[in-house]
Amino acid sequence: MATNHDIKAYFDKLELDYKTVGEGIWILNLEDQGVSNLAISHEPPVLFLRIKLMDAPEKNREQFFQRLLELNLTDLLHGAYALEGNSVVLVDSLQTEHLDLNELQASIESLAFAVTQHYEELSSYRQV
Repeated sequence: MATNHDIKAYFDKLELDYKTVGEGIWILNLEDQGVSNLAISHEPPVLFLRIKLMDAPEKNREQFFQRLLELNLTDLLHGAYALEGNSVVLVDSLQTEHLDLNELQASIESLAFAVTQHYEELSSYRQV
């Protein structure tokens, strides 16, 4: 099973900019991909990844949430859009029993890619 030490070693191998904010909790800064708030927490046996994308719009909510569900189905290789209070978040979870570098990298890259690909479209719902 991957430990906190193993996970930090993966971050180092991937040359990720991160800071430790608690035991088993890190914030990744992926500035080159436009993501500065990827939170990762390790609660054995699961690693949780979470990015707050934006607050949900006040208007056009039905169309907005329908679009999120469509994106969950068609565009996400890892993770899913979800609501946390009024915040739209992108989340993923990985089992740490057999976690390897490639699996972690794929999840991080998939979430970052989704943010860069979907943010502009999704934020337009807040302006209508």
